[in-house]
Amino acid sequence: MKVDIDKIYEILKKEVKNYQVPVVDLIQIQTNNPFKVLVATILSARTKDEVTTNACKKLFEKVKKPQDLDKLTQKQIEEIIFPVGFFHNKARFLKQLPKVLRKEFRGNIPDTVEELVKLPGVGKKTANLVVAVAFDKPAVCVDTHVHTIMNRLGYVKTKSPDETEKVLRKKLPKRYWTTFNSIFVAYGQNTCVPISPFCSRCVVNTYCKRVGVKRSR
Repeated sequence: MKVDIDKIYEILKKEVKNYQVPVVDLIQIQTNNPFKVLVATILSARTKDEVTTNACKKLFEKVKKPQDLDKLTQKQIEEIIFPVGFFHNKARFLKQLPKVLRKEFRGNIPDTVEELVKLPGVGKKTANLVVAVAFDKPAVCVDTHVHTIMNRLGYVKTKSPDETEKVLRKKLPKRYWTTFNSIFVAYGQNTCVPISPFCSRCVVNTYCKRVGVKRSR
């Protein structure tokens, strides 16, 4: 059975309109601010959305632009963003961010993956997400949700998100690159969850090969 990614995409695009929006997308909708999207993306790594949302809310009360981070000590940033995962490291990255932006990019947030990964705390996954969400440019961002769902569908056969990203760059139609992460992350958070997915209520069940699914609800 060939995986009909076009049909799956269209169905899920309609389905997730009623779902809670992933935090990085929410920040973009609320602020339309690449700097805040970048910060939210850095904070969201290995952190639940509700924790990231609260941290962003507290931080953005004091920080509106990169230079505002200069006014805070690393310790103060840590206290504001706690309890996001790896908050010590993330506070250090945020403290370094304004200086690097001034030195490398005249204080502006770059809009390419190649430039974004030069920023402290920004890996390829973070850079791809910022490019897609903040700048609405095609970029393949693969987190654990996207990796898991693409393998369950049988669309890819990979062992890591990095490997999935490489395959999707070659296989996934480019017209889906900008939005597919938001759609599949939302679906992965609510229905196609990592452990015991809700296959009984899945709207793309008939299109899914259920690869690796040993237990479902």
